[in-house]
Amino acid sequence: MNEVENYISQFKPEIQSRLEILRQLFFEVLPDTEESIRYKMPAFKVGKHHLYFAAYKRHIGFYPVYGLPEIEEEVSKYRAKKTKDSLHFMLDNPLPIELIKKIITLKSKL
Repeated sequence: MNEVENYISQFKPEIQSRLEILRQLFFEVLPDTEESIRYKMPAFKVGKHHLYFAAYKRHIGFYPVYGLPEIEEEVSKYRAKKTKDSLHFMLDNPLPIELIKKIITLKSKL
């Protein structure tokens, strides 16, 4: 079990499932992406940058998401209050799979 798998395994099964889906999206969009733990969170190398996610009591945080004006309208409904770069995917709603794929794709080109 690698570090990211270990991180995911510490959560309840329903949260593990969401985190694993999110993790697999990185490999689906960028098959050669490198994963690691940075800042105590799963980190994925996308182009020259990293994207991170972390599980919390009511949401999964996804960071940093900024500098993508072409999808800002889509992203804005997930933007954490009073932040410019954090998204919150609430656990009582489905993950926005297609939007996450767009973010990964666009960030990989920056």
